[in-house]
Amino acid sequence: MKALVWHGKEDIRYDTVSDPEIEHPRDAIVKVTSCAICGSDLHLFHNFIPAMMPGDIMGHEMMGEVVEVGSGVNGHLKKGDRVVVPFTIICGECDQCKRGNFSVCQNSNRKKHLADKVFGHATAGLFGYTHLTGGYPGGQAEYLRVPFADATHIKVPDGIPDEKLLFLGDIFPTGWQAAVQCDIQPTDTVAIWGCGPVGQMAIRSAVLLGAQRVVAIDRVPERLEMAEAGGAITINFDEESVVERLNELTGGEGPEKCIDAVGLEAHVTPSLPDTVYDRAKQMVGMESDRPHVLREMIYVCRPAGVISIPGVYGGLVDKIPMGQLMNKGLTIRTGQTHVNRWTDDLLRRIEEGQIDPSFVITHTVSLEEGPEMYKVFRDKQDSCVKVVLKP
Repeated sequence: MKALVWHGKEDIRYDTVSDPEIEHPRDAIVKVTSCAICGSDLHLFHNFIPAMMPGDIMGHEMMGEVVEVGSGVNGHLKKGDRVVVPFTIICGECDQCKRGNFSVCQNSNRKKHLADKVFGHATAGLFGYTHLTGGYPGGQAEYLRVPFADATHIKVPDGIPDEKLLFLGDIFPTGWQAAVQCDIQPTDTVAIWGCGPVGQMAIRSAVLLGAQRVVAIDRVPERLEMAEAGGAITINFDEESVVERLNELTGGEGPEKCIDAVGLEAHVTPSLPDTVYDRAKQMVGMESDRPHVLREMIYVCRPAGVISIPGVYGGLVDKIPMGQLMNKGLTIRTGQTHVNRWTDDLLRRIEEGQIDPSFVITHTVSLEEGPEMYKVFRDKQDSCVKVVLKP
């Protein structure tokens, strides 16, 4: 089959690879009908996330049709079922899965010994990501093996286009969880840093959850226009001070809730000296992530407020103002997304017309064009916000 394969920093190739096979009774094989490039794929593209290996198949946002099931799937899936595949691989049986904490499933990370050493305790296995999360082949491919397939799937109805359903596997529940973690109240101002795909979903989730005001922060005009269309007040950080504008909007009090939808690759901006400092330390290996957004959120957030972090961080950050964080009594909530905790509700909202997640798609191309689209997406060329690939 054909797939997008990681060969090193900024080197993704459209290769011929072995077809996946049933390896365990709980496996299923899915013929991929749509997949997408995610912002966190760029962290792998730039080799900021450790433990990628040449030959790893990329992608963790995919859907398709079940073409083969193992004997242990026990009727949960059958040939011909249409499914979205969450990026989190879940057993459905461990203590964390029973609690709905699916992104920290205790059984699905097949390289748990590596993750235990790096993180203290392993997280769940993830598709198309680092070997710290299992090194599972991803879904930017013609076919995908789904481990623990009886639990790791979202059945979706016929008659709804892939484009409306695909993002149930990652960015829609990720934006939703980011907003839910804020415990949004009707009087809240919710500030969201980053208007990429996850930020766009967080904006619309905060609106659906009843925030009084949503403020979106970015510098890319197309992203800011999309955020405004979703109901947000926008701030272009190249043109005005984020802190001053947020304080102006909130009568000097600061936003009650702040969401970091940027993560480890915050923009390097000469007018913001700490971003230059971070990039310099990153280049010489003294810091792995660029945490400008974290610092800014801690500084501007209203005392006793909540900071929610769906943005991916991979390692070590520097100069985090712990004194501000502690003395202001801020709550931080983080984590990879517990996808299946949210998807029944989110699928219902799609079916009822409350939201159509396909609004975020700007480019739909063949899988073969994927390597070039990584660069287009990275460089935000051609007004690119979200890329869907068709195998």
